[in-house]
Amino acid sequence: MSGKEGPWWAVYGRYALVLLLTAAAVQNSAATIGGQYLSVRTAAALLCGAALVVRRLPWFVAPVAATAATGLWGWPVLPLLLLALFDLAAHRRTAVAVGCCGIALAANTVAPTAVSLWRPQQYGASLFLLLALVGGLWMGNRRRLVKVLNNQVEHLRIERELREQTARAAERSRIAAEMHDVLAHRLSLIALHTGVLATRAGTLPEPVAERLTLLRTASTEALSDLRDVLGALHDAGPATGDAAPAPILRDVRELIEQACEAGQQVDLHIDGRPEQAPAAHRLALYRLIQEGLTNARKHAAQAPVRIRLDYGPPATVVEILNTPGTPATHTAPSGFGLVGLTERVHALGGHLSAGPHGAGCWRLSARIPHPAHPEQNGSRT
Repeated sequence: MSGKEGPWWAVYGRYALVLLLTAAAVQNSAATIGGQYLSVRTAAALLCGAALVVRRLPWFVAPVAATAATGLWGWPVLPLLLLALFDLAAHRRTAVAVGCCGIALAANTVAPTAVSLWRPQQYGASLFLLLALVGGLWMGNRRRLVKVLNNQVEHLRIERELREQTARAAERSRIAAEMHDVLAHRLSLIALHTGVLATRAGTLPEPVAERLTLLRTASTEALSDLRDVLGALHDAGPATGDAAPAPILRDVRELIEQACEAGQQVDLHIDGRPEQAPAAHRLALYRLIQEGLTNARKHAAQAPVRIRLDYGPPATVVEILNTPGTPATHTAPSGFGLVGLTERVHALGGHLSAGPHGAGCWRLSARIPHPAHPEQNGSRT
């Protein structure tokens, strides 16, 4: 009977079962005619066994052959019919299987040379036929259920990978947008100051005036190019209803104050000054603290949060620790905020870790080493 290939052990197991049942049918057929193996009955048993293992034959060949042989000769060929009925039921051909049962029983009743299917038990072969049908239905339903579950697991895996990729892409867009804001601000300052100096070009040496004009032109063109390339990222980013505005080198104290006003208990400890850390580090700190406070509100409402910041050098370090609390019931966590933060921290050459810490506490920490030649942030924003 035709069917889809399964695991190797299932395929070889079926071959062994068919071989065993065929050998039993040949032995029983020969026993009913005085031990004569070269007969039509034994040949029919061999053909039925071959039809059950050759997968290129049409699906109806094996059950038709087994039904005809069982109807003509009875008990000796019955095991092969049971296997054919099992296959029919497993492939949702129950009506055909029931029809084969009825034809085999009816033909066996009128066939003059058949061994009766109603002996030696009073119920005859009907119970075995019923068990073959029930077993085939159960196995077929089980296979289909396993296949559906496997497909669901595969779809969930693909969906999770896509959501992680979306989170990474969103974080990269956010980084680009934030750096656009920072660089645009600084290029604007350069263009402004060079423009002021250019108004006094008459009092300056000619080479200096030319350099000022060149510097002002270059900064203006760079600002225009930057806005053309990255300006659209503000509108193209994913929309989030409760997201805070994109931080432009904001002080994290503003974020802490907003959290305290919302009812959170936050203990902030800062080492160093923000100017000691590069701008990209300070933007990452803002996002890390924002995500840490959001997670604390979702998973440990009303629990105190301790935040430690170290602007370095040699590294920018942040640690956010919250004690156990009651999860908020009105929010549905996405579970992908940390994916984007990990992408951001890794892009800066740092390391992020998040997980249980101590007696039921949750800890989010990151360490971002300063570059070999630290960025000089002399201007406050």
